[in-house]
Amino acid sequence: MRHTVLMLAVLSVAQVSNLRYAAEGATPMSIEKRSFVICKEPGRYIGWPTIARTKDGELLIAFSGDRAEHVCPFGKTQLVRSRDGGKTWSEPATIHHTPLDDRDAGILVTSKGTVLVTWFTSLAFEEYAPAKWKNESAKITDADRTKWIGNWLRRSTDGGQTWGDFTDSIVTTPHGPIELRDGRLIFLGINRKEGSSKSPTPPATERIAAAESRDDGKSWTLLGFVPVAQGVSPGGFHEPHVVETADGKLVGMIRREQQPHSLLLWQTESSDGGKTWTEAHPTKIWGLPPHLIRLRDGRLLVSYGHRRAPFGQRACLSSDGGVTWDLEHEVRIRDDAPNGDLGYPASVQLDDDTVLTIYYQIDKPGEKTCLMGTSWKLPKKE
Repeated sequence: MRHTVLMLAVLSVAQVSNLRYAAEGATPMSIEKRSFVICKEPGRYIGWPTIARTKDGELLIAFSGDRAEHVCPFGKTQLVRSRDGGKTWSEPATIHHTPLDDRDAGILVTSKGTVLVTWFTSLAFEEYAPAKWKNESAKITDADRTKWIGNWLRRSTDGGQTWGDFTDSIVTTPHGPIELRDGRLIFLGINRKEGSSKSPTPPATERIAAAESRDDGKSWTLLGFVPVAQGVSPGGFHEPHVVETADGKLVGMIRREQQPHSLLLWQTESSDGGKTWTEAHPTKIWGLPPHLIRLRDGRLLVSYGHRRAPFGQRACLSSDGGVTWDLEHEVRIRDDAPNGDLGYPASVQLDDDTVLTIYYQIDKPGEKTCLMGTSWKLPKKE
């Protein structure tokens, strides 16, 4: 670790802020929020976090940390935890550091108490800036490249203190799998191994796919694919997430970055537990990538980064199981980031109507990105 330092919940002053997006004709609603720093690694870069909550209320956040920058060879999958509802946080512990770049950490606590952490490994830095990382590339052997390129999962049965073997998760996505009411784990992600972000991959292998586990994450099998309409390239779809509605339907949302619907979230549904899916179709939600949860009152909440001015983190609610989204009252979690190097927010509901949304962005001018959070009050269900 390069002199890692944790800032324990450096809080902003609690304030009442207009969190609802004042779309034309909408009535703004003031909602209490509090934003704070969870972890800074001075001079280092943090990205792509996910949060989970244990049965006893402990909060766990997995992320890619101790990095030099957004694309580099040094990414490690790290973990911080809070036992007091997010007021204070532990120092980061490194779960693993493969010879490649470890990116996009997802985390899930299953009903059995098992902690699952997912991520993928990348060599994108070799094409992104080959001259800059020439010396680092030379240290990576051919055997390491063959062994470590892939989509990975590790399990912990002691609350994240120790970790088991490296398991091929088949698919990958930033925020990892979810658990269904029937005990199965569903992982909606990209069905490919990514050598680099620009590697030539046949479109058929870039499709969004669902994998399932029936043994608490020990093994995974491919379950079904998300189809796209004729004439729509599947190559632009990645970084999905999924949620189970109160009536058992699965709702998946997907990042897409191709015209004519650039940066709109797309949606798909499954009524048979993930075996078959509806054709992906665009929503009107502008952002990337999605993270979905079902609230205790049955509503769905999707969180996403907003990489255009005003830069920040946003969220949207659905009261009908994802059939419609209340974009007129889009929640502005943060709108004060200095640039678009931010996002991947993930949310968890606490004991009341408070939501904690975590994400990465720059805290102060001249600094690199850090791990941050905002706790905010849900608008009442109408």
